[in-house]
Amino acid sequence: MILKIPNVLTSDELEYVTSRLAQAEFVDGKLTAGWHAKLVKNNQQLKHGTPEVQTLREFVEKAIRRNPLFQAAVRPKVLHSLLFSRYDVGMSYGSHTDNALMGDAAFLRSDVSFTLFLTAPSAYDGGELVLEGADDERAYKLETGAMIVYPSTTLHRVDPVTKGTRLVVVGWVQSLVRDVGEREILFDLDVVRRAIFAKEGKTPEFDLISKSVANLLRRWVD
Repeated sequence: MILKIPNVLTSDELEYVTSRLAQAEFVDGKLTAGWHAKLVKNNQQLKHGTPEVQTLREFVEKAIRRNPLFQAAVRPKVLHSLLFSRYDVGMSYGSHTDNALMGDAAFLRSDVSFTLFLTAPSAYDGGELVLEGADDERAYKLETGAMIVYPSTTLHRVDPVTKGTRLVVVGWVQSLVRDVGEREILFDLDVVRRAIFAKEGKTPEFDLISKSVANLLRRWVD
């Protein structure tokens, strides 16, 4: 399931993150790429190993986790490997699939990938995130503070930036529910039961769907 989530960060939170990034040190993005992704990765990333990086990661992760749409769609167990990426003119990231296991020795699974946009789409040309399907492609360039989540199994790329600078946060999730189809079923049921509750309150129909959601979670949670 591919989902666009608006307003993950507020305007004040965006200002805080981007002002910190404006003063931070960026390094070659190839340092965090797999051996084959290094061949097509041309961007910069916030330097690891500093208190500033950890503070920003915790700040952004807290904002993502509080989002109810993210919680319902992704069922996060662990958010991990957050990267603050910068693309200047001429930079891009060619077609690749994200590593299945990340986090060095932690061996955290990547079930869901996300990109959180920090730069307004009018501030740069190019730089679209392109998700590649078997017979089509879908390009995404979202407003500031918005995020796209998609299965980590997806082949994708970032097209070259031709003007301006593209700033994003990328990261991965090990979900409580490993299978993308099962996560979508749970999401659909949750949307329906919340709609019933908003319209009619706690009805027998709401209770039955809630029972099904709970029982499916018992069956599918990894």
